[in-house]
Amino acid sequence: MESRALGTLSVSLVGLGCNNFGMRIDQAQTQAVVDAAREAGITLFDTADVYGGTKSEEFLGVALGSHRDEVIVATKFGAPVGEGKSGARPGYVKAACEDSLRRLGTDRIDLYQLHMPDDATPIEDTLAALDDLVTAGKVVEIGCSNFDSTRMAAASSASSAKGTARFTSVQNQLSLLDRRQEADTIAACEAHGLGILPYFPLASGMLTGKYRRDAEPPEGTRLAGLPSERREKALSDRTFDTVEKLEAFATERGHTLLELAMCWLAGLPTMSSVIAGATRPDQVRDNAAAVGWTLTADDRTEIDALTKR
Repeated sequence: MESRALGTLSVSLVGLGCNNFGMRIDQAQTQAVVDAAREAGITLFDTADVYGGTKSEEFLGVALGSHRDEVIVATKFGAPVGEGKSGARPGYVKAACEDSLRRLGTDRIDLYQLHMPDDATPIEDTLAALDDLVTAGKVVEIGCSNFDSTRMAAASSASSAKGTARFTSVQNQLSLLDRRQEADTIAACEAHGLGILPYFPLASGMLTGKYRRDAEPPEGTRLAGLPSERREKALSDRTFDTVEKLEAFATERGHTLLELAMCWLAGLPTMSSVIAGATRPDQVRDNAAAVGWTLTADDRTEIDALTKR
């Protein structure tokens, strides 16, 4: 597994998203997924306090056990996890960190990320609190999520002005089926030295080939559990038109749709790790093995045409 730098950290090119832990899979299933990830060379495990109703962090901590120091643990704060427990005000940042440390059963968080912007709290105040956590050794690197270029620029300026810790990563939604934030995110990351950690890189499984036009989504899949209106939108003919074109592109070149989705992301500027969720060990192994195809400039031009909307 290729490793890439993320601030002072070294992370595997494929990471494991832990949003299913405590929600779609139990502790035993989580253990199997985590074990498979480690065996496949995955070192980045990305969770959040809100995932699984706070159970994801607990499940991950137990599953890592004595292997904790062999991996990079990333988690997030800021999404609502209870009354009065949300946002990025300094007092809450520190309290949320202590809660996450306890649930994870660890003495440090390798990458601590603000899950979503809190425009009611000055970013310099949030960064000062995060800097205190870094100084205390409770956090190694800090990152943001769902930030646009304007907010990333403001955070970078605040860090420079105050001499506080800087965001080293941004976690935004990005895939071959959702490129709306691509240009904005890449430009900001290049300007401010951030690495990209895309979430939903496989578009909830649409880029794995598991869903077929005019067929019900397989039982137990993410899209099968969506409300009917959202499911119909995700499984629209327009989406399948694009998916089928991409699958044909990959097949003609001796690759799978999954490999195309993962390798397209891996080749983008400032890409640090492609974080893909999984509920089964075989999914983890497939994701880990899907990188390695280097797309040419001509390939990317053709893909741009296939995914243009």
